[in-house]
Amino acid sequence: MAFFAFTSLLTSFAHIVYRLVYTSPRHGGESVAEVLRAHGVKFVFTLVGGHISPILVACEKLGIRIVDTRHEATAVFAADAVARLSGTVGVAAVTAGPGLTNTVTAVKNAQMAESPLLLLGGAAATLLQGRGALQDIDQMSLFKPLCKFCASVRSVKDIAITVRKALAIAQSGTPGPVFIEFPIDTLYPFHLVSKEFGVKNPPKGIMGKVVTWYLHNHLKNLFAGAWETRDVSPLPVHIPQATDNQVQKCIELVSRAKKPVILLGSQATLPPTPTDDIRAALESLGIPCFLGGMSRGMLGRNSPLHIRQNRSDALKEADLVLLAGTVCDFRLSYGRVLNRRSRIIAVNRDKTQLLKNSDMFWKPTVAIQGDAGSFLLRLSKGLKGHTCPEDWPQSLKAGDVTKEKANRRKADEKTDRHLNPLSVLHRVDELMADDSIIVADGGDFVGSAAYIMRPRGPLRCILYPSLFYTCLGFSFFHVWIIYGDGSLGYSVAEFDTFTRHKTPVIALVGNDACWSQIAREQVPILGSNVACGLAFTDYHIVADGYGGKGTLIGREDEDKLDGIIKEAQKETRQGRATLLNVLIGKTNFREGSISV
Repeated sequence: MAFFAFTSLLTSFAHIVYRLVYTSPRHGGESVAEVLRAHGVKFVFTLVGGHISPILVACEKLGIRIVDTRHEATAVFAADAVARLSGTVGVAAVTAGPGLTNTVTAVKNAQMAESPLLLLGGAAATLLQGRGALQDIDQMSLFKPLCKFCASVRSVKDIAITVRKALAIAQSGTPGPVFIEFPIDTLYPFHLVSKEFGVKNPPKGIMGKVVTWYLHNHLKNLFAGAWETRDVSPLPVHIPQATDNQVQKCIELVSRAKKPVILLGSQATLPPTPTDDIRAALESLGIPCFLGGMSRGMLGRNSPLHIRQNRSDALKEADLVLLAGTVCDFRLSYGRVLNRRSRIIAVNRDKTQLLKNSDMFWKPTVAIQGDAGSFLLRLSKGLKGHTCPEDWPQSLKAGDVTKEKANRRKADEKTDRHLNPLSVLHRVDELMADDSIIVADGGDFVGSAAYIMRPRGPLRCILYPSLFYTCLGFSFFHVWIIYGDGSLGYSVAEFDTFTRHKTPVIALVGNDACWSQIAREQVPILGSNVACGLAFTDYHIVADGYGGKGTLIGREDEDKLDGIIKEAQKETRQGRATLLNVLIGKTNFREGSISV
């Protein structure tokens, strides 16, 4: 009797489990959404596809905003920007196959920018991978060279821990992108997946029974334990730190320096150190700073410590250089611009970046694999009461003023036709609101903007060619996108996205009908402008067509420029995206230069 009672109990329990798991309307997308919400994710950027629909629907139900774009690269660029501006992991979800291949450039950009980014990708069903299913390619091989972590989910119960692990890895050490592939059968409800697994006409005999058994068993394993309660909270994040001995050695070096210089890179803005604390530390040290990447704006608009011009001359004269998250790549002439007699302190989370080209052109006095932001706070604390000799930053600032006055005189010159681009950029810089974010996507026009436009505060500027779309989700700021007419062609369709999501941006397009950054070198060296010429396209009409507000600005509008800019700002305050199509002439401001 006891045996039969036990058997009956076991059967009843099995029926309960079957009903809970195999008749449940729940799906894997809900597990993804629960983990993202627990990690404070507020946005998921996407271009919709059937492979990932359960993720998008579940996220929306939990209050995570879904922002759908017109290209998958846009979705990843936007997620990258959210990561940089918010300090959280940016999340993008795209469909299988071509949806993922379209993201490769944007994912590589996030890798190089050291942005914590989670890419969620659809995939063919687990049993159909490699068998010619719709949009089935080897996605893992594509993303392993680009991502810190890649995983393919093989059962519904593994979703939560895989997403938690990926989010922690994205933020640990040197931040970067991570990728999770979700086969379509791990995301949809059991009853729908089981219909697809069913064999309508199985082979007869033993082979038919084997096939039917295998499919049934695979399906049960796919959903086994799917809805058991699981921890969705964040895993610990590891951030490397300088040792006490390293900090003390640097304190001693800086205290003896007469002409120190700090080169601040994007890494200095990474969590966990608040940017306001870093700014206070820099002001306490009193050391002149050159700001690059996301650190632009760290010291505000008019700080006496922020030096914008004559960097090479300052580095030649400096007796100590602190590379705080800055890398000796092409931007520092691979280290050749550093004075060999200078003491050099290098701080970087990534060992490879920390020592890049140190075997050739420069040698660090102290090399620290650690977080630059927290290092600066500890350095400032150790040097409390000590400050840099005032005549040093004052002399560099005087050089700044002289160079910028010369640049301003160039802005007052008349070009052969259309408007002087330098004059336009100066007017925008002077009229831009204090809470503005500056986004730049282009070459020649953006290169000029980098010299002229001054970010208003920390994390208010991203000046990277090919990086766009940072404004999606940040509608409480005034967002200016500085475009070249070449770069605009890649992404003008996103004005539809801005309109649908009521994202108030102002796009300033420097329209010179040319890929000018390339032409500056190609024409004098090779004697031809082949493939460099564009047209003075009516981009403002394109913006109108997508529901935005477009305005054409030519030389005849020069006296009205201030009023046009103010009107554009008014439009954005009302939630409307605007595009200023500015016809610009040629200047020799950046003659012979192919990089900023």
